[in-house]
Amino acid sequence: MTSIDENRETALRKLFGARNLLLPRGITSVCSAHPLVIEATLKRAVVEERAVLIEATCNQVNQEGGYTGMTPVQFRRFIHSIAAKTGFPVENIILGGDHLGPNPWKKLPAEEAMIRAEAMVAAYVEAGFEKIHLDTSMGCAGEPLALTDELTASRAARLTKTAEEAAHRSGLRPPVYVIGTEVPPPGGATHALEELELTTAAAALKTLAVHQASFAKAGVGSAMERVIGIVVQPGVEFGNANVALYRPDRAKDLIAALGEMPGTLFEAHSTDYQPTEALSALIDGGFAILKVGPGLTFAMREALYGLDKIADVMSGEPRYAGLAVTMEKVMIEHPENWAGHYSGSAEEERLQRHFSYSDRIRYYWPDARASAEVDKLFDRLQRDIPETLISQYLSRVYPAVVSKRIAPRARELCLAAIDTALAPYSIATAKK
Repeated sequence: MTSIDENRETALRKLFGARNLLLPRGITSVCSAHPLVIEATLKRAVVEERAVLIEATCNQVNQEGGYTGMTPVQFRRFIHSIAAKTGFPVENIILGGDHLGPNPWKKLPAEEAMIRAEAMVAAYVEAGFEKIHLDTSMGCAGEPLALTDELTASRAARLTKTAEEAAHRSGLRPPVYVIGTEVPPPGGATHALEELELTTAAAALKTLAVHQASFAKAGVGSAMERVIGIVVQPGVEFGNANVALYRPDRAKDLIAALGEMPGTLFEAHSTDYQPTEALSALIDGGFAILKVGPGLTFAMREALYGLDKIADVMSGEPRYAGLAVTMEKVMIEHPENWAGHYSGSAEEERLQRHFSYSDRIRYYWPDARASAEVDKLFDRLQRDIPETLISQYLSRVYPAVVSKRIAPRARELCLAAIDTALAPYSIATAKK
């Protein structure tokens, strides 16, 4: 039996590779493609002198562009360009691919979807992404919603073979992998959360065993040595209107299973909106990779909407068409990224489009009209904002402004709001 600390250290060393940095207790996986989120992430990392793990999801970034319009190599350049502006060393950026598998093409027949997934994985590895989360757990056209462990592992092994060949072909260090057959849906649940069913210890051990067998059968058995983590459900999730908080007592048996998985840690998805103590408890339990995404863009949207109200108050001439009106128009014209995720009356759906924890509005910030409206908002606020208005509309960052840690300027306030959502992760993952 190995200890949680031994497993965590072994896995994190493989993740960090040749980077000569003090290993933390865990690492935050920032899953976002918004430039303000990336900038806030890197600015915090500069101060803390830590490596950062930034991941792109299969829907955000793929060989066909994803909803951001970026391929993996374009995403890498995008991240590095922000790093150059913030003074963060690019060699301490770990890029990861999240939910890599057939998900973007699951409406297609399985073989066609897998061929596209192979092309995506190859593109990620060739672009220098070092951490690959394999997610083949969803059914494609004509298949059940969830697949058997054996089929999931077989498809994951197929993608691993593609990744290994791409690394060899490109002369790159082969990536580390995260696997899992009980994977939470990307971006959070679509229903009200009651009592979540946790992954059992037996299921976690079976996940590892079936992947070992499938990797060996596919001729990539050596890649199992670089499987650093397993995605499991520890009882952490968020829906549109509520958050399921982590309860360590419920996960005791699952955590104990790590002792039978040498060199492996757990990766926790959907940790957005968890309080600091819950995140720390997850780290203590061996969930050393904490994924967060919607919670960061939620904080950003909250700040932008607050700044829009402030601009109206300061101008004395409220505009009829502000940021929220523009975003509503964009979302109504292109409902594909929220329809099916939100439900209820027309009024309930409208509120969810803007204020859901699932934050499906994040898909729309790259729209040219949205970007132009944000630029216009920052242009309207070219002077210091009174503390009293920050108290009224941006209470999340008011204490930092009053204590003079943050300048009362629009862009700085927006970055600070994102940083408040990052702070609990820094505390939880820091070396004690």
